Amino acid sequence: MSETSSVKQGVAAGTSIGAAIILVTVGIIQFFQGVAAVAENEVFVVGIEYVYKLDLTTWGWIHIVLGIVVLGVGLALFTGAGWARVSAIVVAAISILANFLWLPYYPWWSLLIIALDVVVIWAVSTWKPDRV
Repeated sequence: MSETSSVKQGVAAGTSIGAAIILVTVGIIQFFQGVAAVAENEVFVVGIEYVYKLDLTTWGWIHIVLGIVVLGVGLALFTGAGWARVSAIVVAAISILANFLWLPYYPWWSLLIIALDVVVIWAVSTWKPDRV
């Protein structure tokens, strides 16, 4: 194995641990974001009306469930298990979709989470634990 490949795998492994931390953090924040949407509909202000508009309570429950799943997968990713890595990619992709649809309610947060989910997908998909 070349030195460049080893360095790349080291960066990917470190970023995968970072991805696990990001997933845990995003899961917790999405959970509380969902609780805020369910508890009080006036917390979020809707700007432009979009075609895929849902009730804030519905969005709140979507974020609560998604937050719990993301948190669980993030914790499992610390083990480096193959199923956790695949699950992290799938959950991050679902999180990207959910946050894209959440853009009218909380645009800056949604863009930040989408960017972090892209980092998670890159890190987890490029990391090969057997090569480190």
